[in-house]
Amino acid sequence: MKLLIVEDEPQLLKSLEEFADDEGFLYDTASNFREGMERIGLYNYDCIVLDINLPDGSGFDLLERLYKEGKTDGVIILSARNSLDDKLKGLGLGADDYLTKPFYFSELNARIKAIIRRKQFKTNKLVRFANLVIEPDQYLVGVNDLENLISFTKKEYAILTHLINNHKRAISKVSLAEYIWGDYVDEAQSFDFLFSQIRNLKRKLKDAGAQVEINNIYGVGYQIQAL
Repeated sequence: MKLLIVEDEPQLLKSLEEFADDEGFLYDTASNFREGMERIGLYNYDCIVLDINLPDGSGFDLLERLYKEGKTDGVIILSARNSLDDKLKGLGLGADDYLTKPFYFSELNARIKAIIRRKQFKTNKLVRFANLVIEPDQYLVGVNDLENLISFTKKEYAILTHLINNHKRAISKVSLAEYIWGDYVDEAQSFDFLFSQIRNLKRKLKDAGAQVEINNIYGVGYQIQAL
């Protein structure tokens, strides 16, 4: 799961980064309106945690950009203003939720995961693909049930769930690398690391008896299919 955190207050941004690390989220950050616009123009995210009070622009304008481009990124607005007008405006522009500062990180975590379940897996329950069973809230993957768990790294889990969520089409190596590494993608090094991650992922799935296959489609990228 990939987040974009847009927050200009340095201490809160640091706390949000620590929260994302603790919860196992992949994430990019933006500390102002300009950086936020650049990120959403370049990448897609599972959820955007968006401060609407930015020094060089409004988070509402970022929401409008998402809407005009037809993007489906989930959005949680963060605001120091507990204003009904702001809530209605944000939700009317397409935000999924609105959280007033100060907030509990446990509440933010629950809201992020609820949005990701709805947006990515379109369910509030366990996700099933072939004989794989996925529990999105706890990042668990099992074969047939959750008693037979497969141990994945954070990036392996992100690659697997991204492929499953897009199983009807092939995902290019570039877009998969950008999804995992974002702004820090370096094509040569990241592709080598991506190949290593895919190889390990295939091995773990095979060893666990998963009835899925990750195919390398020449000149296109990767696609997962049920066997």
